[in-house]
Amino acid sequence: MKIKILVSGCLLGEQVRYDGKIKYKNETLFRLYEKGFVVSICPEVVGGLAVPRAASEISVDRTDIINKEGKNVTPYFIKGANIALKYCIEHRINVAILKSKSPSCSNNLIYDGTFTNTLKNGKGITTQLLEKNKIYVFNEYQIKEALYMAGIDLNDI
Repeated sequence: MKIKILVSGCLLGEQVRYDGKIKYKNETLFRLYEKGFVVSICPEVVGGLAVPRAASEISVDRTDIINKEGKNVTPYFIKGANIALKYCIEHRINVAILKSKSPSCSNNLIYDGTFTNTLKNGKGITTQLLEKNKIYVFNEYQIKEALYMAGIDLNDI
């Protein structure tokens, strides 16, 4: 069975960002996707949110996820996180490369809930759930480390 990793769809150039823009397409990850090593996901979209959608941040007290319009969108994020975990279980994935700064996916920094572009230490909802289930989560600046952890050698691809 081929080793697989979970990757945020936005890092593959998929039009899933909250604003509908395509800002990223990591060529290494895309090559892995084309070779069948990647399971793509956007937890927010699979959780039921549209593209485009209002930006969301984890609230200051870290209890909910609120969008810029003031709507509580926590259930969509929880649903998306559970689907991401389901993908990992189905495909025997133990490594994910997810988008930094995302309220779903970040593994180290999130926006502080004030919509002022201020970052703080914290993890996205999906990352929290995956890590609780012993799945290693990296961001787009840690691809080399993630592939090493997954046992994928780019020279073999």
